[in-house]
Amino acid sequence: MVEEEDLEALGEQLYSWIYPKHKETAGKLTGMLLELPGSVLSQMLQDEAMLTAAVEKSLRALQQSQQAGEMTCKDEDDLSVSSDSLGEQLFELVDVYNTGNSQKVTGMLLEQHKDRVLNLLSDPKLLEEQVNLALKTLKKQNMEETDISDLSDADDTEKLGEKLFSLVEEMDPLRANDITGMLLEMDPAALQQVLSDHSMLEVAVQKAQAALDA
Repeated sequence: MVEEEDLEALGEQLYSWIYPKHKETAGKLTGMLLELPGSVLSQMLQDEAMLTAAVEKSLRALQQSQQAGEMTCKDEDDLSVSSDSLGEQLFELVDVYNTGNSQKVTGMLLEQHKDRVLNLLSDPKLLEEQVNLALKTLKKQNMEETDISDLSDADDTEKLGEKLFSLVEEMDPLRANDITGMLLEMDPAALQQVLSDHSMLEVAVQKAQAALDA
């Protein structure tokens, strides 16, 4: 974890390097790069090619977010941005974080409503939160896929129940028992599919919550 003083020192070094080349956007570019992990920033400052590439990525992302910001000011019915175009812009922004899963994270973020995606393009802080959330989901899915592969017996309800409960508890701790019980009534094959797909699980939990509320 980078200390605040270290981060400030890194910021000053970045700014002094960026300013001569990009006077008008030096502050914003520095701020965007400071969202990266401290270890990555230190490495960049020692590798000019790496730093140049990161600055160029951030500059493109900044220009695209400004364009997206201008677009949101237009009539909202006129949001004719194609998914491909949004995907390309979003990928450029996500790729700055060097997650190693830029393609997957971008795909997950693009599943949201178009207005929400446009917000991500123009709000770096919101984008960072969503990228981190997507990475956590990916990590969890990878763990689940590994676990699910061991559950070859469809009647292994106990293991499925434990796994399901731990996931449901994160979404609705107060009613986790009830919701888990309802979901365990599903066909075992469908249940395993739900366990390996976080978005399907969320939908299933929401349906169970609606049934409980009713």
